[in-house]
Amino acid sequence: MAKKRKKLLGDILIGWGLLDEERLKKAIKQAEGNHRRLGETLVEMGLVEEEQVTKAMATQFSLEYVDLDHHVVDKTALELMPDELIRRHYVLPMGKENGRLKIIIHDPLDLDTMDLLRFRLNSELECALASKSKIKRYIDTFLDKFNSSLDATVDELHKSIDASIDASIDIDAVASSAIDDESAPVVKLINKLIKEAVKLRASDIHVEPMANRVRIRYRIDGACVERDNLPKQLQSVVVTRLKIMSGMDIAEKRMPQDGRIKMTIGGSDIDFRVSSLPGYHGPSVVLRILRPESVRVGIPALGFAQDDYERFLKIIKRPNGIFLVTGPTGSGKTTTLYAALQELNRPDKKIITAEDPVEYNFTGMNQCQVKTEIGLTFAAILRSMLRQAPNIILVGEIRDLEVAEIAIQAALTGHLVFSTLHTNDAPSAITRLIDMGVKPFLVASAIQAIMAQRLVRVICKDCRTVLTDPDPKLLSLLRYKKEQLENKSVYHGVGCPRCHESGYHGRLGIFEMLLMNSEIRELAFRCEPLNRIRHAAIVSGMRTLMEDGKMKVLEGITTLEEVARVALSETEVEG
Repeated sequence: MAKKRKKLLGDILIGWGLLDEERLKKAIKQAEGNHRRLGETLVEMGLVEEEQVTKAMATQFSLEYVDLDHHVVDKTALELMPDELIRRHYVLPMGKENGRLKIIIHDPLDLDTMDLLRFRLNSELECALASKSKIKRYIDTFLDKFNSSLDATVDELHKSIDASIDASIDIDAVASSAIDDESAPVVKLINKLIKEAVKLRASDIHVEPMANRVRIRYRIDGACVERDNLPKQLQSVVVTRLKIMSGMDIAEKRMPQDGRIKMTIGGSDIDFRVSSLPGYHGPSVVLRILRPESVRVGIPALGFAQDDYERFLKIIKRPNGIFLVTGPTGSGKTTTLYAALQELNRPDKKIITAEDPVEYNFTGMNQCQVKTEIGLTFAAILRSMLRQAPNIILVGEIRDLEVAEIAIQAALTGHLVFSTLHTNDAPSAITRLIDMGVKPFLVASAIQAIMAQRLVRVICKDCRTVLTDPDPKLLSLLRYKKEQLENKSVYHGVGCPRCHESGYHGRLGIFEMLLMNSEIRELAFRCEPLNRIRHAAIVSGMRTLMEDGKMKVLEGITTLEEVARVALSETEVEG
């Protein structure tokens, strides 16, 4: 009798009515292009929930599904496996029966981990399945005693500094002597701070010397959160340790410095871009956390409305022209452009980028780092890359007339050019280029589309609830019309352990997509005022940042306060 073929994950999700054939094909194509698992890609694209994929995998592999929100692992069972294995591989022991250890896993295809666990634990395994995010949350809640251990480390470090001061020993020497000593309090303190920041999804760690303390802050979902205040006496050892880790000169205290740290945390290789800036009370150190997966999210996960998503795909698949993404620092421009390049990154296309700096490496792309100190500027790289016969060019930022003119010439000679510009909205990019000195007819002919974007925090799904009394002032400021609010609910997050009581978990973009047409090209050619260009764009179908944000409020994605925070300053012109 023929062996029954195991049902495929996509077929199971289609059978449950959670997916259709067309979206599955797109997900499979993207998963293959990015060398990722199909389940991960489906979740990243926002097509299905992580729990739905986990349940489908449990069905596929005939495993028990465990919902850790409603299942408590016995404390005695946790003692059957070392904490180090639990944390490294994201597994949870449930108990032992008939000589077999029952464990909760998140990836039934990770056979290497299963073999390692059998060897380390000297036991046969019986597996159940739970989602990785819930296993991580369970470990953080029930195993991680970070706060108390961090405080103990601070106390231990403080005592060692006090001892060194009493003995009239230079504090910098204390930190320097601990370079190779992993058990030293300063080493443990920094490692714990970095690991906690990564666990909390922070994008930056700020170490800020004040008059009588050292403030530690994390930037989570775009907002700074104060983590701790270290005693002033720890300032020198903490800063020196960070400089040592990032390869900076610890003797240089008057000039700004840059460095990098590479660490493996939770099984992932994570880079940290470190900046030290001399200040009145001492050097301020900022660690930018660079997670490779943060820019491999895929276009559907960026937050586009369906019509903007379809427009975006059409634009990036044009053979030539310039596509500009505008917005302030930290608005997600780089992530959007990388998502576009990943969509286009195929063996038949040659992609070259000029970046300052290159933060993420991608297979199949030729990435060039700007080094102004040796004359390797954006303009120099652009001129050289045109001799490399690329199909697609990414210029990190158009900063001056020289770069703008070369980028436009590249677009007019058959290349597709992506770049960014610092303007408040999409129409302003046209007037900004003309103000730089680019000839209006070149702006009008070379630009295909301009997109402005901002990032808004997403309401936490675990604590989202209907807001019964939305602030009338906010509704008025955001210009909601009565018919827009009929039969609609406004939501907010009340705070829970998953979002660390903030009410938000993650961020998505709000967008303003301007497609060039004959009328807008004519206005640009005639150097018409910005308000006329904006009006023409809105009449032709451009949805403003505020309008896109308002849609996402009514869809329960974000809050009134978030949209007001990032889009209220924009000038609205009624069509």
